[in-house]
Amino acid sequence: MSKLLQKSIKCEMSNGVTVVQEVAKENSLLKFIEFKVVKLNPHSKFSELLNDTECCIIALTGKINVTVVGEESFLNLGTRKSVFEKIPTDSIYISNNKFFEVEGITEARVALCYSPSNKQLPTKLIKAEDVGVEHRGILNNKRMVHNILPDSDSTANSLLVVEVYTESGNWSSYPPHKHDQDNLPDESLLEESYYHEMNPPQGFVFQRVYTDDRSIDETMTVENGDVVLVPAGYHPVGVPDGYESYYLNVMAGPKRIWKFNNDPNHEWILKR
Repeated sequence: MSKLLQKSIKCEMSNGVTVVQEVAKENSLLKFIEFKVVKLNPHSKFSELLNDTECCIIALTGKINVTVVGEESFLNLGTRKSVFEKIPTDSIYISNNKFFEVEGITEARVALCYSPSNKQLPTKLIKAEDVGVEHRGILNNKRMVHNILPDSDSTANSLLVVEVYTESGNWSSYPPHKHDQDNLPDESLLEESYYHEMNPPQGFVFQRVYTDDRSIDETMTVENGDVVLVPAGYHPVGVPDGYESYYLNVMAGPKRIWKFNNDPNHEWILKR
């Protein structure tokens, strides 16, 4: 089994909460990113103390309430029944050393994105209508991006979070690019994780992760609910005909700047 591919799981907790994906320091090659997806039944609650960690909570599907203990509650968050409605959703940024609780109003799936943090910042509601939407690429390289936590704002210490939709028969994160060198202004060092979903759900995508020296070089068949880890290297995604791709990207590193370089062997594609 690949060390870069984490399959979906089903770990039932108490009170109607099920963990369906978990990337933790104990089971991952990543140092700056942890990630979790939980499924909530109506009225079920998931709670956590962050300690030296910041978190972005994303209402993937369904409706939720989020309470930051000692601060305030954010009610009726979430805009969609499926991520493939292709509309932005609501998110909450919570800084380190805070305790929060997420409650399902309806059946809901929630993504939790984590990174180390030692500077406390204000809690922030990221409303769906404030999420920037971009359309990138041409020909067979088309995708739509929801910028939840881009590097153009100062909401977080380290986390960068985006949602990406790739059309059937197209490529994404393409031409292959990387951001694994702490060499600003030319390139930033950012780890990355990809949480994948497909429409219809029995579909799959291919993702390759490789470095210039090929010390990492893996091509993976990725199914619905899987996570691909990118500790370094280029990381393109190919979507077969007949299926649509959704992925939730989390990036984090020593500096909160997204500066990448394309694989020079394939950069000619941009000049068509």
